[in-house]
Amino acid sequence: MGTIAIIAAVILGISFMTFVAFFGRLPALRNTPISFLHRLIWIHLPNGVLTVDRTLTNGRLTTSLTRLGRHLWYDQHPTILIFFFLLLSVGEYLYLPVAWPHFSFTHKFFGTIAILCPYIFLYLSAFTDPGVINAKTHVREMARYPYDFTLFHPGTSCETCRLLKPARSKHCSICKKCVGRMDHHCIFINNCVGANNQRWFILLLLSTAILTLYGGVLGLVIIRAKIQARFPYWTLMPWWTSTQAWNSGDLDFHRWLLLWSWGLQSGVAMGGVTLLALLTTPLVWGLLGYHLWLVYCGTTTNESMKWQDWQAEMDEGGVYKRRMAADGSREKDLKVEPAWTRWPVEAEQIMVRTEDGKPPRSSHRLPGEGEWEAVWRLKDVENLYDIGFWDNLVDVFLPYFMFKESKGRSPVDEREFGRERGRSRRRSS
Repeated sequence: MGTIAIIAAVILGISFMTFVAFFGRLPALRNTPISFLHRLIWIHLPNGVLTVDRTLTNGRLTTSLTRLGRHLWYDQHPTILIFFFLLLSVGEYLYLPVAWPHFSFTHKFFGTIAILCPYIFLYLSAFTDPGVINAKTHVREMARYPYDFTLFHPGTSCETCRLLKPARSKHCSICKKCVGRMDHHCIFINNCVGANNQRWFILLLLSTAILTLYGGVLGLVIIRAKIQARFPYWTLMPWWTSTQAWNSGDLDFHRWLLLWSWGLQSGVAMGGVTLLALLTTPLVWGLLGYHLWLVYCGTTTNESMKWQDWQAEMDEGGVYKRRMAADGSREKDLKVEPAWTRWPVEAEQIMVRTEDGKPPRSSHRLPGEGEWEAVWRLKDVENLYDIGFWDNLVDVFLPYFMFKESKGRSPVDEREFGRERGRSRRRSS
């Protein structure tokens, strides 16, 4: 009982800490206990340790730990990728010798597929170019999405890469590169999740979620069969099935837990992996569900934070929008934005924030036409990049799909674009 309790406690603790680390910064969880724990673990506790260390060692310990932590969190290295690979392979090494003889042919067939898929998608996620933007790919990435004049405005340059930033792109401080349709940098794949590898990342989450659920349930069935072979009156959930032993008091909760512990300890390796699979399954499915929700909404992790920043601005007042040319006749500045993109729609609005809380003055020469309208809710703002769940999926899984024809035009005027790129480099120098 003690061994199993320790294993379960460790697995639960790791799963919970991973959940807090992943989800604690999400805008949707602001001002919640999860957000508080995230700040406590990553901000307040380190500050407390720093204060104590300054008193005891004049800060030498925390300086070394900070240097190590900065390398682990902010430099590109395969440590967590290797850990994830070993977690899969060692878990299967401990689980399969005990469980495999109990599998039917059907489970052996589908189990083999379930085991192999995470490795395939892990490789594709980690080693596929996520959509790095450089001099060779810049024109192509500029033609991927139009600017929405809400989250992304033309004319913004990356001071590090010295290139005009395409819509939906972001510079990764870990990879030291700009990435098209940047979602986030994932330490488990040692790579950014961007336009070109997001499909493999989603399939990695899906295959891992299926593997943990499938392996956990099969392990549970095998353990249940072992226990029932010796104690026929034992059931997995007697309080739901209302067995005679449970109703008569012969199988109370303490004895049920004792027999469950006996079943796990009869094959500790497989039992421990089964517990690990069952307890981490909700976390993996939760991550998968979150990313599918982002696809459904036509946004990314990076953009969802930008939307929440807009909501915070709206709460304070001073956010205004007005329509762009309804017929798409807006004259584009080809020095800083593409003449056309593969995207089926163009920006229909521009949204800005003012310092004084009043509508922008006409002298500001902002694009758009008509009167400025105050905005208080995100649902009153059109998301240019949400074109319906099916087309959003097409965009993720076919990243170069042409939603509209180019009609033989170049997306950018290379002469004008080249001059502006040169000016951008000089400004960044």
